[in-house]
Amino acid sequence: MSKLDLLAFGAHPDDVEIGMAGTIALYAKQGFKIGICNLTRAELSSNGTPAIRQEEAERAAAILGVSERYQLDLPDRGLSFYTSDQLREVVSLIRRTKPRLVFAPYPIDRHPDHGMAKTLIQEALFNSGIRNYKCAEGHLAHKVEEFHLYMINAYVKPDFIIDVSSVIKEKQEALSAYRSQFEKGTDSVDTPLTNGYITRVAAREQLYGSEAGVEYAEGFKTTKPLLVKQLLDG
Repeated sequence: MSKLDLLAFGAHPDDVEIGMAGTIALYAKQGFKIGICNLTRAELSSNGTPAIRQEEAERAAAILGVSERYQLDLPDRGLSFYTSDQLREVVSLIRRTKPRLVFAPYPIDRHPDHGMAKTLIQEALFNSGIRNYKCAEGHLAHKVEEFHLYMINAYVKPDFIIDVSSVIKEKQEALSAYRSQFEKGTDSVDTPLTNGYITRVAAREQLYGSEAGVEYAEGFKTTKPLLVKQLLDG
């Protein structure tokens, strides 16, 4: 398994795409190796099926140029009760892929699983760096360079933003790949996602972009202060 430059975790298939599909597409186009890991199969979702979601996740990953996609089998709506074995599974993935950057959902969100996913990933990142914490595969300890949080349903003041104006089309296409979630069908249940959700996500990115003088941007929260090495050039 090759090393990743960036590994983004989501509680469900489509979480990562909602929060940072533009950033993923942007850096994938630059040749960086990007991975997405979904912790659950979203088996309790109101619309679609786990099998359909997997097909949609594959299409979205292809649109964004994702290098690797991982699917774990933690229980939907059960992330707060993860076991030590499930935690080790996440740690093992981090150690195998050795990402430089890791992203997880911002915890203040209408869906509790998103906050629980952040807690689980933060625990896994800490344990990944402990030399004596053992995983089944025996991979060596790994400490990531940075851990950041992307927003799903939240709109809060970001700590930093990334200009995704050049790849907003790819983001919208990746979200549109999840037809079972964002389109109304004859058998679908009415949810916040089936009522113009992709349009609202694009509007949020426009607002973030306007704050920096660009067309579209994705906003992120940090888990520790960012170090600015050079404030002035020359």
